[in-house]
Amino acid sequence: MSKIKLPYTKKVLEHFKNPRNVGEIENPDGKAIEGSPACGDMVQLTLKVDEKTKRITDIKFKSYGCASNIATGSIITEMAKGKTIDEAKKISWKSASEELGGLPAVKAHCSVLAVSSLREAIRNYEERHGIIHEVEPTTEEVVKRRLRHVMNPLTGLDVIRTNLISNISIKNGSDGKIIEITVDLPEDHQFANNVKKEIQEKIEHRKDVKKVIVKFLNN
Repeated sequence: MSKIKLPYTKKVLEHFKNPRNVGEIENPDGKAIEGSPACGDMVQLTLKVDEKTKRITDIKFKSYGCASNIATGSIITEMAKGKTIDEAKKISWKSASEELGGLPAVKAHCSVLAVSSLREAIRNYEERHGIIHEVEPTTEEVVKRRLRHVMNPLTGLDVIRTNLISNISIKNGSDGKIIEITVDLPEDHQFANNVKKEIQEKIEHRKDVKKVIVKFLNN
């Protein structure tokens, strides 16, 4: 019986079989989750950054998906480790794919997902540490933009595109904005707490935000 020929380079298969930097950093300086198991692929990235040099001293990933998904998560961590956050931001999906010797056209989205995870983890770090370069006020449109990185666990698409967010309210307080978000799920839904944490993680570290309140249908 002949072996099935896989459409992957030797380097993709090597990183798939022996992925680097697998796991999760405790108390990370930055973290991100992109994608969803419901749509087939997901990548979680956590990282540590040296406060003085702004270099990524440690980075780990967890992946749910195909060989390309695991391989790109692995190669992204290798490419980013040791770089400054500004250098790491310049890593593109194309350079990640090229580093692996290329990916099948139908799997190019895997490198996009990995790079998106890296950039979101860096953004999370910058927002947590108050060094985000943008000084854009937190408006409803900004909240919606950030929530496009939160997945609806029922569909695998983001909570904005699937209309899982029924209301966004922004109140200006003396020491920061209070963001109230209503989610179209019952509070006792199995994924409710995960959605709540992801929503808060995406918004609460912004400079002008004091508090993020997430409500559910039966609150």
